[in-house]
Amino acid sequence: MKIYAGPMEGITNYLFRGAYHRHFSGIDTFFTPFVTGTHLSKKEKRDICKENNEGMDVVVQVLSNQTDDFLSVAHIVSEEYGYSLLNLNLGCPSATVTSRKRGAGFLALPDKLEQFLDEIFERSPVDISIKTRIGMHDASGWEQILALYEKYPLTELIIHPRIRDAFYGGLPDLDAFALAYQTSRHPLCYNGNLFRKEDYDNIVSRFPNVDAVMIGRGLLINPFLPEEIKGISVPKDRLARLRDFEEDVRKSHLTYTDGGPHKVLEKMKEIWGFYCYNFENPEKLLKKIRKAQTMDAYLAVIREVFSNI
Repeated sequence: MKIYAGPMEGITNYLFRGAYHRHFSGIDTFFTPFVTGTHLSKKEKRDICKENNEGMDVVVQVLSNQTDDFLSVAHIVSEEYGYSLLNLNLGCPSATVTSRKRGAGFLALPDKLEQFLDEIFERSPVDISIKTRIGMHDASGWEQILALYEKYPLTELIIHPRIRDAFYGGLPDLDAFALAYQTSRHPLCYNGNLFRKEDYDNIVSRFPNVDAVMIGRGLLINPFLPEEIKGISVPKDRLARLRDFEEDVRKSHLTYTDGGPHKVLEKMKEIWGFYCYNFENPEKLLKKIRKAQTMDAYLAVIREVFSNI
């Protein structure tokens, strides 16, 4: 069973991935936050550059509903960066994305989606996988969406079995995933609500032949989760590893992130929105971190957190 690190916009960039790879194990493939547009920005180029992802298997994710934009990115990642696979994002629930009929919003336009897929699969210089939700406002069209995917030579279908309007609330629709499991010819990856080893065990118990799972928020909440799933025994103290990982992420951002310490502080606060659950009284801790207005104030909180090491 392969374990993928799911992309989270604004968090899981190459600095985060590199630090995670240095301090934890168990991830087989990392997916980048999505790239958009006809040309890659300087930030996006840094994120996918092979030198910034050394030692990791990385898949670039693209967000698009325009054939020329998708194909432009495909040629860039293939010819300039040596990638042979793109992952198409049909799952992002963000209002700014779906209002433009991208991400999960594209699922509400099956005819246009079919035309788009016809064109990119005919002309793409790289292989294509898809990450999808099961619908926009409801799952009544899920069977039709699945049938559409069956027309194309996907390398993999990654399914987050929620509709867009659910965002990340409630429980994933495992019956919807079961439909794909029973009918799809494509390799399948399950994504959604994997926070504990027990969550993984429940999925594998029901879907024993699934090819992979993707962990998104669960990886930030519990960075040890892939090791726990795979039974990897790492003797170093958990608290020390959490400390070293935080320090690596912070110092990497201070070195390479534009905007100075204030920008890095915003980034670290965003990460701690998940990371705090590794500690006692997570809400209280997060409140302290969010209250810090300078890097020095933030570091004072961090030193207190790890004072027992």
